[in-house]
Amino acid sequence: MRVLVAGATGVIGRPLVGALRARGHEVSALVRERPGADAPDADEIVVADALDREALLSAVSAARPEVVVHQMSALRLLRDDPPEAFAQTARLRTEGTAHLVDAARAAGARRLVAQSIAFAAAPAGPQVLDEDAPLYVDAPDPGWAATVGAVAELERLVLGAGPDLAGAVLRYGTLYGPGTAYARDGGTAQRVLAGKLPLPEGGAGVTSFLHVEDAVGAAVAAVESEATGVFHVTDDEPATAAQWLPHYARSLGAPPPRTLPAALAPRLLGWFMTHQLTEARGASGDRARTALGWKPLRPDWRDGLGRE
Repeated sequence: MRVLVAGATGVIGRPLVGALRARGHEVSALVRERPGADAPDADEIVVADALDREALLSAVSAARPEVVVHQMSALRLLRDDPPEAFAQTARLRTEGTAHLVDAARAAGARRLVAQSIAFAAAPAGPQVLDEDAPLYVDAPDPGWAATVGAVAELERLVLGAGPDLAGAVLRYGTLYGPGTAYARDGGTAQRVLAGKLPLPEGGAGVTSFLHVEDAVGAAVAAVESEATGVFHVTDDEPATAAQWLPHYARSLGAPPPRTLPAALAPRLLGWFMTHQLTEARGASGDRARTALGWKPLRPDWRDGLGRE
């Protein structure tokens, strides 16, 4: 098949290009700027800014894809400018997705696969939730509410693209592995190594992890599937913060996380990290395994978290 990968220089997008080509697909890599020596190993490079609707329409039309894959974000900016990273990612999830849907439709693509996140559910109900649980669009933190609102809009646009453009949304779990915040040189790892990520009392927040390689595998499966809808893409072992954070510290060779009184957590950790460590819900990946025929090669985060 002819497949266009938008966001082809990202943590998932770059290896996805190679994985699709290895499966015999003809892959166009859509990038914002002409790459240098580190260009994705694609059959062709297509240059356009997803926030420029006319440029994107022209570029995607020229590529003539049968399937379009949306892996766009601006999270590369996280280390230097977190507010800008989140603001630009929100724009890509809203404006960029709307433009990409229009471009895919105009180019005659029949399928659109888009990345989302599996940790945006409202903290209500059981510790592990399926795809039907409501998103936390009314979160008390304005930044997180904006992020979840952008995620909800992305999913609405992809799933409502029309009868001629079938949509599948992959809600990835918390990514670990090369290039992520949980890699040994990543931002979260550096906080843990410096002893700056304490564990709030109880540590009851649940995280569903996913290795980058498994995210790539799920995207390949979704490209080759006819299944539509929303799918959690996670490993098999949802874990409370009290389980994964001390293990992660040990794997990094870091000091054990100190215990933080719950009342102090928002002030010292910020709202989002406090939410993740104390009340967030995990995500059940059963639907992806059944509908996409996918399963993680790394089903347990304990085997790799902190070791890469």
